[in-house]
Amino acid sequence: QVQLVESGGGLVQPGGSLRLSCAASGRISSINGMGWYRQAPGNQRELVAYITNGGSTNYADSVQGRFTISRDNAKNTVYLQMNSLKPEDTAVYKCNGVPAFVAWGLGTQVTVSS
Repeated sequence: QVQLVESGGGLVQPGGSLRLSCAASGRISSINGMGWYRQAPGNQRELVAYITNGGSTNYADSVQGRFTISRDNAKNTVYLQMNSLKPEDTAVYKCNGVPAFVAWGLGTQVTVSS
């Protein structure tokens, strides 16, 4: 079973940037859709971005134009570049397949606050 470890979160001011990484213990090349999800306190988990093996991407309206997802199958890693961050982006971010089928990792906390 593939295990996922997210990193790169932190505290950033509004308008700032962060780059998240999701390292998989196994090959992600066999997983067509990989995505980044987030969950804020009191909210349901939402899919914010996903990418296929062919490089096709899709974003939630709330992050379109600000976030960029990418993947490096040779490194078994998925990335999320987040720019122009807003306080409403504050959440725990996790990666998984799309649809999700791997055990969830601990995630990485992103806090956007002045």
